[in-house]
Amino acid sequence: MNPTLRDVTERIVKRSTDSRKAYLEKVARARVGNPRRAISCGNLAHGIAACDAEGKHKLVEENITNVAIVSAYNDMLSAHQPYKDYPDIIKAAVREKNGVAQFAGGVPAMCDGVTQGQPGMELSLFSRDVIAMATAVALSHDMFDAVLCLGICDKIVPGLLTGALCFGHLPTIFVPGGPMPSGIPNTEKSRIRQLFAEGKVGRDELLKAEMASYHAPGTCTFYGTANSNQMFMEIMGLHLPGAAFVNPGTPLRQALTTAAAQHAVEIGVGGKTPRPIADVIDERSFVNAIVGLMATGGSTNHTIHLIACARAAGIILNWQDFAEISQVTPLLARIYPNGSADVNQFQAAGGVGFVIAQLLKAGLLHEDVQTIMGQGLSRYTEEPFLEGERVVWRAGTTKSHDISILRPIDDPFASEGGIRLMTGNLGRSVIKVSAVKPEHRRITAPAAVFADQDDVIQAFKDGKLHRDVVVVLRGQGPSGNGMPELHKLTPSLGVLLDLGYKVALVTDGRMSGASGKVPAAIHMTPEATQGGPLARIQDGDIVDLDTETGKLNVQLDDAKLASRALWHSQALQDGIGRELFAGMRQLATTAEQGAMTFGAWIDSQGTNLDSAKRVRAEVA
Repeated sequence: MNPTLRDVTERIVKRSTDSRKAYLEKVARARVGNPRRAISCGNLAHGIAACDAEGKHKLVEENITNVAIVSAYNDMLSAHQPYKDYPDIIKAAVREKNGVAQFAGGVPAMCDGVTQGQPGMELSLFSRDVIAMATAVALSHDMFDAVLCLGICDKIVPGLLTGALCFGHLPTIFVPGGPMPSGIPNTEKSRIRQLFAEGKVGRDELLKAEMASYHAPGTCTFYGTANSNQMFMEIMGLHLPGAAFVNPGTPLRQALTTAAAQHAVEIGVGGKTPRPIADVIDERSFVNAIVGLMATGGSTNHTIHLIACARAAGIILNWQDFAEISQVTPLLARIYPNGSADVNQFQAAGGVGFVIAQLLKAGLLHEDVQTIMGQGLSRYTEEPFLEGERVVWRAGTTKSHDISILRPIDDPFASEGGIRLMTGNLGRSVIKVSAVKPEHRRITAPAAVFADQDDVIQAFKDGKLHRDVVVVLRGQGPSGNGMPELHKLTPSLGVLLDLGYKVALVTDGRMSGASGKVPAAIHMTPEATQGGPLARIQDGDIVDLDTETGKLNVQLDDAKLASRALWHSQALQDGIGRELFAGMRQLATTAEQGAMTFGAWIDSQGTNLDSAKRVRAEVA
């Protein structure tokens, strides 16, 4: 085991001692007498009233395994449209194993790609917590012995995982849908976007390029948050091995869904080999997920989401953990926006199984973790294949099939991962540098301060940003406006960089897995709305951003900065549903604490009435 990885893991275990103990005690209490569906005749009758005669008989007379289906299906989002037929496939597969499957509940699924740059994006981050709560509602009936979670995209998987961990006594498997087939190259899509930002092509050409890229059912093919989700579900042992990047509508995809459903019966409560999710997921699992994130150049959103999911399991992560793991994890993959390849090409080159094998070889993963397949991560170096209509696994590739996309551990693209911690008198933030050229990783320039991303774009169109500049966009944090992604800024800032100017973005908002070639210090904490230093910065202040040293400062002494009046947000708090999320904005923890709207309650772990009263007082 790499010594840094070992030390970070030990530090997380020590830091989490009390909260993890409280979580496991809560899970132990939930295991007693579970499932409780047979305790009350009235409750059970309600729960099985819609089952067919066979299902009723099995659940009443035989008390066999009942599998909950929790799905993020809707047919507007390409990634989730394939889930339409999954419940029938799952029910049939479970029936073959003498079990019953019930559709326990649906959770919302919104797409950042659809709401990007629009007011609806302000609801995106908190939709994760709504999904966690919806998952809890689905499982609250206490009818189930195992869970299948159907979700893929940005907030959906972290929300489902958070909700599932709150039912840690139940074995849980995540069932992916796979990426859409490749469309036009991502580099061509990016080129057209920049030409549009410069006014050199019209909207018709832009729309044509976008539709050629996003063109079919399945996940978007660039390596953003959705596909990063699929990577870390696999590396945490919550998928079947090799399930992440198999395209929708293929025989192998359907066979993997069938196999996941039948495996849920095997590992369910009362099954042959019960594996509750609380036994599968621990501190080592989250360390492995962070390693995978760094090795593949994954989404910066997971510097928020992994922290939130971990807290649901009583595990406390922080950005220092990410930074230290990044320093010892080589970058093994180049997938757009960190390269030109898409996830289908990454899969063909060797995929997640090859990455896991290489990381295990270098002692950069905890191999001895529990997974839904049993003890040890080595199963996840294998690849699934069809044998008739049945899935079988065989040894995965031992070499990359395209070293421009995927490299072995002894010949990486870079010696360290792509995410770094930035600190200084402006606060703490993270920055993704895997796609940033070395000559762009250090900048000293005047600030141009904004509170709305549309104002940034207008300033660009007016030529006011055609200079060396650090764009400061504030009021975009969790309590400010819900922390939308700011990917809409990428084409304009990219144009400035291409024109030879030194450019950077500093914000308390998010930039997602689509963070690209422009250095962007994001998730700034404390955020401006909470009185953070960004609330005092002014146009023309000189900002130093140095990703090599991890320093981010404004050239003002502490007294001068503190003497300035605080900026106050004028962000809209109503319309398009914003008013329904007002309480969530008020309760949100910081980005480094996972931007959770129920974080204080989870931290208390509900161990006694006094702690609950204390949390209520602190929130008030």
